[in-house]
Amino acid sequence: MDYQGGLHMLCETFRKCRVPVAFADRNAPLKIDDDLFHFIFGEELSPLPLNLPEQIKERTIYRLSNPCHLHYILLLLPRTAQDSLLILGPYLPNLLSEEQILEIAEAFQIPPHRRKLLENYYSSIAVLPETSHLFSMLDTFGELLWGSNRFNLEEIRTTIDQPLLPSTEANKSQGDLLAQMRLMEERYATENALIYAVSKGQVHKGAAIMESIASMPFEKRLDDPLRNLKNYSIIMNTILRKAAESGGVHPFYLDDVSSSFASRIEQVPTLSAAQALMSEMFRTYCYLVRQRSMKQYSAVVQKTLIMIDADLSADLSLSKLAQAQNISAGYLSAIFKKETEQTVTDYINSERMQLAAHLLQTTTLQVQTVAAHCGMLDVQYFSKVFKKYMKKTPKAYRESFQ
Repeated sequence: MDYQGGLHMLCETFRKCRVPVAFADRNAPLKIDDDLFHFIFGEELSPLPLNLPEQIKERTIYRLSNPCHLHYILLLLPRTAQDSLLILGPYLPNLLSEEQILEIAEAFQIPPHRRKLLENYYSSIAVLPETSHLFSMLDTFGELLWGSNRFNLEEIRTTIDQPLLPSTEANKSQGDLLAQMRLMEERYATENALIYAVSKGQVHKGAAIMESIASMPFEKRLDDPLRNLKNYSIIMNTILRKAAESGGVHPFYLDDVSSSFASRIEQVPTLSAAQALMSEMFRTYCYLVRQRSMKQYSAVVQKTLIMIDADLSADLSLSKLAQAQNISAGYLSAIFKKETEQTVTDYINSERMQLAAHLLQTTTLQVQTVAAHCGMLDVQYFSKVFKKYMKKTPKAYRESFQ
């Protein structure tokens, strides 16, 4: 990949993870455009020293932090007409505790009535832990620019030494409202992107979109951060369930998944475990859409599929399935074959053999018991059908996993 292509991919990936990307002239005073930062901390403050570009060297990736706990990544790009400086950030290495936010508010003389706005500001900033794939991508970009192991990594702790100016009361309420509106708009935009991805089964968007979700602003109604995240996970479970439903998944399939996650949410012991569970929820609902979406099927075929999947040990003869819907067996056979491109019998046998393979692999049940769970009381017939689908007898299949 060439330099420009690598730069474009790097910037777009950071943007998709909600990390701001900016370019600056190394010969000009550094200016970070962050309206909310200036609104909360003061117009005269800058997140990074204005003269910082003078200290930046080539062939070096800088990771900087300031007293506000905001982190940035800076590096000089290969010489251009503007001698561009690439600025990535702000981001947070981890979620800030309530105590840390209170200490920041005290240090920067932020009045109590703006505490909620300050909390929402930090909640809106992307969280990039040390294990984030973005840092690996950044290292790869450095190798593309300068070659393997031919560049430096430096960490700098910067200061904010501009004078603090007391905020005026004029337009304060209006400004607070506009800031809250902006954060809320960002939250809803992220949630809408999540809903769309799940409804389309776009599992490949998982890493980027879940890093966005992790840094989404949401109201902290309790002092316990774990309880807050659990509450938000409950909301996310509902959003994901509705997204999968809009993607064509019937509530029959959604109910068990949603109930299982609701129980597991209450049992997570740590913040990291809760975040990991949200990522699992996203992937699970995406795969559910991929596997169980029924948008393309008529009501008759949808009901038939659900009756089959509900109990594979039941009598699933064509006549029984048709009778349950007050339609003829011939009509059901024709419409099922037209919409699924397989016969009712073929579909049932395929599902039953998948269940049989799972039971043979994960349990010690006797073959005749497995056959009964699959609705086949004739063990010889079961073995014949199993070998047709799995290319092995049930006994040989089980032995291959031992």
